[in-house]
This record gives sequence, structure tokens and C-alpha cells, in this order.
Amino acid sequence: MNKWLLILLLNLFTGLAAFAQRADKPLVQFTGITHNADSVRQIVPYVTITNITNNNVVYIANYKGYFSFVTHEQDTLRFTAVGFAAQDVVIPANTNKSYTVKIFMKPQVITLPAFHMFPWATTDEFKRDFLTMKLADDDLENARKNLSKGLTSVSYSSLPRDANEIQSAIGQDMHNRILNSHSLIPNPLLNPIAWGSLIKSITDGDKSRNN
Repeated sequence: MNKWLLILLLNLFTGLAAFAQRADKPLVQFTGITHNADSVRQIVPYVTITNITNNNVVYIANYKGYFSFVTHEQDTLRFTAVGFAAQDVVIPANTNKSYTVKIFMKPQVITLPAFHMFPWATTDEFKRDFLTMKLADDDLENARKNLSKGLTSVSYSSLPRDANEIQSAIGQDMHNRILNSHSLIPNPLLNPIAWGSLIKSITDGDKSRNN
């Protein structure tokens, strides 16, 4: 019991001594703005400011990088932000109750180790899938398949004509009209051979169906 009481009293006296020591230090209005060291015009917003000397009391700069709070002379303040290296600032003595600074935060790039994800839970599953894997065709085989007669005929019948094909068809039609503009186009109704073929096909209609 006496041991714990002694430890409690020692901690109390130590805290009082530290408080008395800090009470002797003058107060300072600490003001400043946080900038990017690589670009002076760029502001670093919401920087965390930790007073290491005073029980890690935390302050936050606003969205414009501005901060202003009361501290003591010779206090150590640590500025931290995501993507920037930590920076410590010590309040000097004899500041005449105010201290204004510009804090330049240095960007810090942290390279994380590479992380690979595999769809196989075990090595045996990988070996099984690898052995049963179907290899893709080479470029020559793919070209032969794309230029096959069946595939091209299906493409011609299903795909609409493009602008070049339509223009070519119109140009060919105009060319034929110009060539036949001064000639007589034969009328099949005035052709006796055509009439003979028509009459013969009508008379032979029953026989052709029977055959």
C-alpha cells in the first residue's frame, strides 16, 4: 500500500513540476499557412498540428491552410498530412507574444509492395486448369477463319451496305442511264419469241407438274 502511495505522490510531484516549468514560459500566438514545397502557390489544407511538448494536443489547419492558436515558447509542433513528410517546428524564445511562419510541406511518395491476386486457391487447382487449358489460335489461323467463304457470305447478307458501296451502285446506275439515253430499250411484250415461250409454258403446265 505504501509503495503505490509513493508512486502516486511521485507522479503528482512530477506533473506539478512540469506544469510549473511550463507556466514560466510565456504564451505565444502561433499563426501561419501551410504550403506545398514543390509549388509555393499551392495550399495544403487540413494539416494536423500536434504539440509534442504539451501532451500531444492536436490542432487542425482549415481548408485554406490557415492556422492560429496559443502555445508556449520553445514548444515543439509537428505538422503532418497525408502524402507529405512530417515537419517539426520549435517556437523560439523572445517572440514578443506572436510568431508567424509559412510551413512548406514536402511531398512524400510511398511505394507499396506489389500484391498479386490469383483465382486459384491451391497449387493443384492451378496445375489442373493449366493442363486442361485450350490454347488460342495463332494469327494466321484467325485470319483464315475471318476470310472463310461461309463467313463472308453471311456478312454480305446480314450487314448493311456502307457509304462506298451505295455510292458505287448509284454511280454505276447513272453510267448505264447515260449509255442508254440515245438507244431504244427493248420491250419484252413486243418480242414474239418471248410470247412463244410463254404460250408453250402454259400449254405444257399440266405435263410439267406431272413430271
